[in-house]
Amino acid sequence: MEVNDHVIVRKVLDGDKEAYGTLVARHSPTVFRVAFRITGDEADADEVVQEAFLRGYQRLQTFESRSEFRTWIYRIAVNCALNMTSKRKVEATYQIGEETDPVTQQVQVADHAAGPERTLLSREIQSLQTAALGTLTPTERTAFLLRHMEDRSTAEIASVLEIAPNAAKQAVFRAVQKLRRSLAPLRVNP
Repeated sequence: MEVNDHVIVRKVLDGDKEAYGTLVARHSPTVFRVAFRITGDEADADEVVQEAFLRGYQRLQTFESRSEFRTWIYRIAVNCALNMTSKRKVEATYQIGEETDPVTQQVQVADHAAGPERTLLSREIQSLQTAALGTLTPTERTAFLLRHMEDRSTAEIASVLEIAPNAAKQAVFRAVQKLRRSLAPLRVNP
């Protein structure tokens, strides 16, 4: 039987530092997935996971048992990922003369049956999708990713972003509307 997160947190707070490893192992895949979706880079996502769990450990005494540890660490990870992406944007403005190819920053699995035209079209679509996501505010992008990629509820999104549930719902709605407008040229008419 799996031990409850609250029991493990209590053990860590009582001095069993090794017990925190159970929480890290249990929640790392989910934290990595959301960090990767926000940062778009595997190495950055790994860094976010490490930073989130380090901050979580350092602030564990502030964890309130009335909420779930999963939601709490998720919120920390989202904040770390958003901080990283904003820091990267600032750094990118100072890198004059370097071009980054948005296609190479994405993890893609090549379809061996696809021809060159199909591969090129897929890259163009991926590039347009990445650009469209880039037009969203950090709150809209995170809300969209949590709702449509991570299948999180509006209440969870609100908790992670520390906003009202109605504001979370509006952020998802605005993101969907902006993406629809941005990606409208890709729609195929039957």
